[in-house]
Amino acid sequence: MTATGAVGVAVASAPAAALELCGIDVRYGARFANRGVSLRVEPGTVHAVVGENGAGKSTLLGVAYGEVRAAAGRLVVHGREAALVGHTPARAIALGLGMVHQHFMLVPTLTVVENVILGREPRRGPLVDFSRAEAELATLAAAHGLALDPRALVETLSVGERQRVEIAKVLFRGAEVLLFDEPTAVLGPSEVGAFLRALRGLAERGKTVVLVTHKLDEVAAVADAVTVLRHGERVVSYAQGSVPAPEMIARAIIGREPPPPLMPPPVRDRGAPVLTARGLISGSSLLGVDLELRAGEILGLAGVEGNGQAELVLALARLSACAGEIVRAPGALGHIPADRHRHGLVADFTLAENLTLGRQRELSGRVTMDRARVLTHARELLARFDVRPGEPDLPVRALSGGNQQKLVVARELSRPGLTVLLCAHPTRGVDLAAADTIRRALVEARAAGVGVLLISSDLGELRALSDRIAVLVRGRIVATLARDAATEEALGALMTAARESQEPSA
Repeated sequence: MTATGAVGVAVASAPAAALELCGIDVRYGARFANRGVSLRVEPGTVHAVVGENGAGKSTLLGVAYGEVRAAAGRLVVHGREAALVGHTPARAIALGLGMVHQHFMLVPTLTVVENVILGREPRRGPLVDFSRAEAELATLAAAHGLALDPRALVETLSVGERQRVEIAKVLFRGAEVLLFDEPTAVLGPSEVGAFLRALRGLAERGKTVVLVTHKLDEVAAVADAVTVLRHGERVVSYAQGSVPAPEMIARAIIGREPPPPLMPPPVRDRGAPVLTARGLISGSSLLGVDLELRAGEILGLAGVEGNGQAELVLALARLSACAGEIVRAPGALGHIPADRHRHGLVADFTLAENLTLGRQRELSGRVTMDRARVLTHARELLARFDVRPGEPDLPVRALSGGNQQKLVVARELSRPGLTVLLCAHPTRGVDLAAADTIRRALVEARAAGVGVLLISSDLGELRALSDRIAVLVRGRIVATLARDAATEEALGALMTAARESQEPSA
């Protein structure tokens, strides 16, 4: 059968897979995002799709869900072929496919139940039957172990709770095959374990899960089978029962031995203060934060997600109002934001244009931007940080999430006269090689005398890179430890004890 086969035509293959993508080609101009990619997912399993940024993972899921148009290939769902020509998310939902995006598709001002039923509201005459909706949601949530308050406003929920709403939403629409695109990139460590247990529970209840992730420890914990993509092509698939150790998967992903862990020696002689905050207050998020960052050090900030980290970085970057005092040394400020789409990029601008933001005057001619200088500047940074595809005139929205992140990091780390760098989750959603490149660039900035404030939900990353680690809980810094004292046990005890305390000490 060809890609134009009708929905509902039986395909002669046995036994039927829950989802098959066969010979998928996706092109953007002369570039292949997917080239002849095939994927077979058995029913009732968790199938991980892994690869470097730009390998074509999200593109492949987009084809299955009808968000990306394929130039060639076939889609088969539970043994029945579906037309790829004219394939849309609405048709995917009708076929029993559901997609949970990395960036949630929820309306913050609506309740949980209103988000779940949106577009599929049960009716009693002309009115929405909310009693029936809440009852159906309660049944569904109980069946799949999703703890949800149907009447809670989504804007009041934690990130993990919002993700459960997304899962409930696709299950409410009858999804049998659930597609997850980097689902743990936005979760804190305490939420990841619960999420992976939820995935395992979905598979045990007969659902099928396709999981795109960069985190190989998650693959080892939950995946029944694994497919590795590289440069838009499938390089290997490991069937159920034959998934190797994470080290072997890492070699398959990058085509060589992965880089050794980076653990630079801590700085003993720090420079003068380059950023000082005193008594920062912002609503209930920051309750009197005092902080000092010195030249030539990396100061880590640890804490359970939602304890004021995001608000603190925005306040220090002067992107949000707060009471208190902020003093910064002369020089440039770099800011790698937690939300690159909202604070880091202009999606419809080109790569070159995004790399000039904040440097327009420097790269201008007498009247307008000097295009030759802009392109030279862009090509140097795209090559240094291995942004793929490294085409300066490509719009940013055409990049994968990980390559968008590398673009932001490249711009912020290259600012002339950089003295302070605010980093919120700089390696979130990037592959192994890219994470290593970014971490080394942060250490190089430290060596050049830059003061780096590093926020990460990865305690291993914080402990490897930071000279000191401050612990933030409920809007207060409760302790600051030297690297040698900042063991996982010590950090965990501070975070847990302070979280359980009604009045944590500063």
